Amino acid sequence: MADDLRDVQEFFAARAADWDSRFPDDGPAFAAAADALALRPGDAVLDAGCGTGRALPALRAAVGSRGTVLGADVTPAILEEAVRAGRDREGILLLADVARLPLGPGVLDAVLASGLISHLSRPGPDLAELARVVRPGGLLALFHPIGRAALAARHGRRVTDDDLRAEPNLRPLLARAGWRLDAYTDEDDGFLALAVRAP
Repeated sequence: MADDLRDVQEFFAARAADWDSRFPDDGPAFAAAADALALRPGDAVLDAGCGTGRALPALRAAVGSRGTVLGADVTPAILEEAVRAGRDREGILLLADVARLPLGPGVLDAVLASGLISHLSRPGPDLAELARVVRPGGLLALFHPIGRAALAARHGRRVTDDDLRAEPNLRPLLARAGWRLDAYTDEDDGFLALAVRAP
């Protein structure tokens, strides 16, 4: 597991400096994902695997000044880019592994996880950890600015049946981790799986 974590850190550290410039048009997609969480003023939300914090402004706008916005990532270099971009003004940045969050149980209303699931070394337990920190009835948005087929094509691959994000695989994975899949969209211009924290 330590090797998996190191691989993720190395992958993102090597790309941190130009991450935002590689994907300059994703802002509206992040705003739409934040909207899907139906956040209210005063809510507490986590951007799990926040990267350079591109979702933080939309999350802050949704919860207002009384709300709590957290961004957690395991890669110091990418969090440094979030600070350089000024996104630390939108929320609190945590150098933390989503597999072991420094948060109490049920303290969050929602979690946004952009592109995260493909980087989890233990998807079931890691999704259960996200469930631990969200109140019953709270929401999880697994999101990517482009759909599974478009993402696979970007990497020179094709979508396979064993893809964790495929609905037949994702639904039971989420259920075992304490989530109920409520909505699922996989189109070229975006992927969004919205799940509710089970009681």
